[in-house]
Order: sequence, then C-alpha cells, then structure tokens
Amino acid sequence: MSNLETRPTEQVCTAGDTAAGDTAAGDVATGVQLLTARDVPLGGPRAMTVRRTIPQKVRSLVGAWCFCDHYGPDDVARSAGMQVPPHPHTGLQTVTWLFAGEILHRDSVGSLETVRPGELNLMTAGQGISHSEESPAQGRPPVLHGVQLWTALPSSALGVEPHFEHHADLPVATLDGGQVRVFMGELGALASPARTYSPLVGAQVDLEPGGRVELDVDPTFEHALLVDVGNVTFAGVVVPRDQLGYVAPGHGRLVIEAGPDAPARTILIGGVPFEEDIVMWWNFVGRSHDDVARARADWMAQVADAGPGGGTRYTDGAAGRRFGVVEGYAEGPLRAPALPDVRLRPRSRGV
Repeated sequence: MSNLETRPTEQVCTAGDTAAGDTAAGDVATGVQLLTARDVPLGGPRAMTVRRTIPQKVRSLVGAWCFCDHYGPDDVARSAGMQVPPHPHTGLQTVTWLFAGEILHRDSVGSLETVRPGELNLMTAGQGISHSEESPAQGRPPVLHGVQLWTALPSSALGVEPHFEHHADLPVATLDGGQVRVFMGELGALASPARTYSPLVGAQVDLEPGGRVELDVDPTFEHALLVDVGNVTFAGVVVPRDQLGYVAPGHGRLVIEAGPDAPARTILIGGVPFEEDIVMWWNFVGRSHDDVARARADWMAQVADAGPGGGTRYTDGAAGRRFGVVEGYAEGPLRAPALPDVRLRPRSRGV
C-alpha cells in the first residue's frame, strides 16, 4: 500500500523528534513512549482506511523506518479490494507484510509478484521507480490484513538502481512463549536475506496466551512495537492495540508479554537512529522541498489526460524516463496531488 492521500502535507522528519501536546504518552528517557495511530483514508473518504503511527510530529522515525500503516482485517470478497494504480517513489524502500490475503505487485523494472502472509515484498526506489498494487482478480482470499512500512534510504544509497526483491523463505525461531520471524535486518542469530542500507530490524513476534518472549537486541538501536491483536505488555508497559510503543537506545534486552486469555501478534521495528533530516511528501522521500518538487515534476511529465473519457495515460517516451512505466495494470497512472507552495526548514534535532 502506498500513500494515496489527496492532500498530503510536506513533513520534515528528524531523528529523535519530540513535541508537546501531540499523540504520544510516556517518558522516553525512563520507559515506553506510546504513539497513537490516526485514521487516514487512502484516496478519499470512501476509500480504504489505514491506521498510521509514523510519521507524526512527536516522532518521525524509528531508526530508518519512516512510515507505518496498519490496515484490516478488511472484507474484500464483495469488492475490488486493493486497487492502487501506477505511482512513483523516490528515496525509500517499501516493505509489504501481510497477516492475511494477497497483493499483486507490478513495477517499472518488470517485476510481477504476489505477496502472501509470511512472505516479503521489498521494493527499493533509489532515484525513482513506479509500481501498482492490487488484489488479484481471481481466487483471492476474502480478507486483507497487514502493514505497509517504509525505510528511508541514506544519502549514500539515493542513487542506487531501483530494484525489487521477493523473499518467501525467511528465518523463524520458536521460543518459549512464542515465535519470531525476521523479515528485515537482523535480530540475534536471525538474519533476513533482504538487502538493507542501514542497520535495522523488522520482525513479526507472535505470542501464545500468557506467553513471554525475551529478545536480545542491539543496544545501539531504538525500537518500537506495533500491536496488531492481543493484550500486550512491552518493556513493562501496556501497549494498546493499533498503537506503537517506542523505546530509546540503551536496551540490550526487550520483553514482550501477552495477556492470559488470548494470543497476540506484534511487529517489532528498530534501527540505529537515522542521522539525516528527510522531507516526505506523497510517495517521495528527499532531502529538501526542491527534491520532492523535482520528483513530482518529473512524474507529471510522464502523465497526460486520457481524453474525453477521463483518466490518465503515459506520455510518449515515458518508459525511458525517470520512473519508467508499469505494464499490465488495467488503468492509467495516478496523477500527483498539487504540491503546496511551501518550503519547510528542518527542525533542530530533538532529544
């Protein structure tokens, strides 16, 4: 899933952001900071709604993780399900992780891949890529449920060639009280085969009723835990469902516990604090307002009106331009929203 907000705001993201009066509670210095999700309709008020925990003013990043959308379970048996026409990305990796359902991915480097629960779809944008996402037309499962995550690429990787990876065989460890599956980075002895550009971790942690899992983690990492289902305590603090519990660097072991009455499912993300300010707008991650304005202009140069019937099409020669073209999707590419006439200055790095 991508950012289909019709009026996205340009946001400067800084490692260690804090802001009074925003959607967070807790003391980062002494424990867990709770980040409350906000509902975001993708593509308008009648579209699919996701629950977004980062970015927000109080905390933009967790390591290189700069975006966390949580959606479902949604009934897609009597609808078209997810239908996201071709659109562009820069400066990031998109991490698609499902709990239920299927999503078909197409992109401008020629990838065609269906992702299923327990498998990873990872797309690295570099200077520019475009892709589409859709619920398969035939034989798809009736429920769609998962998370969409982004990682910001460091400056050293902004120029990498765009590419796509699909990993169906990911490392899993069964522990007393639960199971851990690592889809990005490393956690203890478990290492994902997916390519990363910053030291980080992404893992699904499932717990039995009353289960307790102790994880040995890198103390230089900051971490956050998203609760999908269940009653969960993280580092001694209850993290409500759909919220993200954040802990600062300095912890060598993290404890996750489930309530006695039901199993729990969580997503753990973390990494070395990201040292670069980034600017996020729509589906672009850059280092300045000019970066995203240039990316939008380049994308719109590839998009034209389709004619009297409405819609959009690719312009002649689009396949050889910055974002390429996505072949096989039934509709034309998305038109980028209007870019606000603002120039944001990075905030000073918080504590």
